[in-house]
Amino acid sequence: MKIALAQFNPTVGDFDGNSTRIFEISVEAKRRGADLAVFSELSLCGYLPLDLLERPAFIERNRSALLELAHRVPLPAIIGYAGRPHESSGTGKPVANAAALVYDGRILFEQQKMLLPTYDVFDESRYFQPAKEQFAFSLDGTELGVTICEDIWNDKTFWAKRRYERDPVNELVGRGANVIINVSASPYTIDKRNLRTDMLRALARAHGRAVIYVNQVGGNDSLIFDGSSIAITGDGRIAARAKSFEEDVVIFDTQTEEGDVRPQPEDELEAAYLALVCGTRDYVRKCGFSEVIIGLSGGIDSAVVATIAAEAMGKENVLGVSMPGPYSSESSFTDAKHLAENLGIRFTTIPIGQVYQSYLFTLKDEFAGRPPDVTEENIQARIRGNFLMALSNKFGSLVLSTGNKSELAVGYCTLYGDMAGGLAVISDVPKTMVYALANCINRRTGRELIPENSIIRAPSAELRPNQTDQDSLPPYDLLDRILKAYIEDVRSPREIADRLDIPLDLVRDIASRVDRAEYKRKQSAPGLKITSRAFGFGRPFPIAQRFRP
Repeated sequence: MKIALAQFNPTVGDFDGNSTRIFEISVEAKRRGADLAVFSELSLCGYLPLDLLERPAFIERNRSALLELAHRVPLPAIIGYAGRPHESSGTGKPVANAAALVYDGRILFEQQKMLLPTYDVFDESRYFQPAKEQFAFSLDGTELGVTICEDIWNDKTFWAKRRYERDPVNELVGRGANVIINVSASPYTIDKRNLRTDMLRALARAHGRAVIYVNQVGGNDSLIFDGSSIAITGDGRIAARAKSFEEDVVIFDTQTEEGDVRPQPEDELEAAYLALVCGTRDYVRKCGFSEVIIGLSGGIDSAVVATIAAEAMGKENVLGVSMPGPYSSESSFTDAKHLAENLGIRFTTIPIGQVYQSYLFTLKDEFAGRPPDVTEENIQARIRGNFLMALSNKFGSLVLSTGNKSELAVGYCTLYGDMAGGLAVISDVPKTMVYALANCINRRTGRELIPENSIIRAPSAELRPNQTDQDSLPPYDLLDRILKAYIEDVRSPREIADRLDIPLDLVRDIASRVDRAEYKRKQSAPGLKITSRAFGFGRPFPIAQRFRP
């Protein structure tokens, strides 16, 4: 049997668009000799639909669109969709995460998801009823077992500690399945592609059966799906592999155990860059925008964001705005202009000095007797934010904010100022990784696309004379190590201090800043998730709380 791993990029709720694309890809699969096309988890409605799943009309649309496709697809196809549970399991949930085999106007077989994740960004028990049983089915003489995403992440031979008692793959093998298919919507995080491959290879070897894994690709809100669909033989050999961060169709032949193998990103840093490009492109376009605006400071953060935007949207659809203020250096403007010229994006300059002086004059009586402080610094940032949003309103473009994870973590950012925007592109990228991405970008392009001065200059908000970030923060290489341990690894300050051999008081201070800045993060633009623990709905913390570790 020749199986097409049909990796495509759905939009949540776009049943017409998703159905059309599923049909087009199935036609391509048929043309290339496939006997079966396999699409990803909830491919018909897009993943993650969240509370759309609570709307009866949304569920009915899933069913009607599936039946329409059953009459149209030119070959048997496994399609993920949101359906009704087969039986009651006592949860009271009226929806199931399902994969249906459709062809010749009928639903030939359906398997519903058994293991429902409730960690990180996942809360599937909120919506879905789990399946009670796994069933194999026969197609052209091959016994196939279908699992859905989390169902394969519980192999006792790979994980030291399992999350669930049941093992759907083991149950399918017991029912005679000799090829395991997994339809998935597994979001990208750094190093997850390697972990996933290792896990799938271990699974194939443990059962001596081919494993076919089809993953969603593209961005939906904060989540980025890398695709990287793969077919692995029973001895653990990679026999077919789709591209990462692009739509693709690859064929795997179960008889010859051969297939199409596409090139992959050179390393994990390049994969992270491609993820950010993919996530930016899809967020902007799926939200109905075609152009973006970025405030260019001449610094490393805005340079990396502008480069990502230019690749994601096309240089003609990016506007860079330099907004020099009373404390901006000459090199800030020249570096910003140089970057814009290198990228070929549109560029304009809007000085903020006159407006800033007007603010100070208007507020002088209210501020009388009080020395200048962070208030005056934040006014400058907010003027810039207002200018960017005015351009956004006038021209219908989306503002991309440029703050990184390190700044957002400790609150080194200004509400309604540099945090203003519709998408926080690098809000899950630590500052040290921003520098690494800049160097990666220049290596990929073979030239100094991001000016060297933007990379080597001391980072500064330039809101007071001779200001640098390290006036307020530890060096970023130290700060990022503390933040990773506290946010992603969930270590206590004392554990961090002991492990990193640094003063406990410093760690406690950083941890306290992280906790106090929650109110800012709750008001920030959505960001693109690329680490194991990003700020947002995968890390829900209260704002009004007094617990201190």
